[in-house]
Amino acid sequence: MADFLPSQSEEDDNQNGLEPELGGFLRDDPERSGLEPELGGIERQKGVYVDEITCIGCLHCAHVARNTFYIEPDYGRSRVIRQDGDGEDIIQEAIDTCPVDCIHWVDYTELKKLEEERKYQAIPIAGYPVEQAVYAAERRRKKQKLKNKKSP
Repeated sequence: MADFLPSQSEEDDNQNGLEPELGGFLRDDPERSGLEPELGGIERQKGVYVDEITCIGCLHCAHVARNTFYIEPDYGRSRVIRQDGDGEDIIQEAIDTCPVDCIHWVDYTELKKLEEERKYQAIPIAGYPVEQAVYAAERRRKKQKLKNKKSP
């Protein structure tokens, strides 16, 4: 099989300088989350994030940008399923239709941190104050850290 593949020197000779780089040196960047778009404008250098505690489950975003948002079945809150599911105009329209402004453009490095924190957040049951859910999430996060320290 290796006989059929061109050697590195042959590949270098055949390049005309117009080949797409597709990330190049940025591909191996340790800060890279793997969710960044390879190409895109200023807006698409950012990701979309839904603050699920604030979300009221109105379904507007999921109806407007069907390939980006979906309604999480357990709590009925919106969640981003694909960062590149829809064009930025459609995603912006979905953000604009949100009645409680719980959808935000965030930097990809911040998105990774927010998604990590979301693992420990508690979604409040309708009628309970949000502060109680935030407190429960913080308590669960501390328990998880203690558990990780104890286990070798």
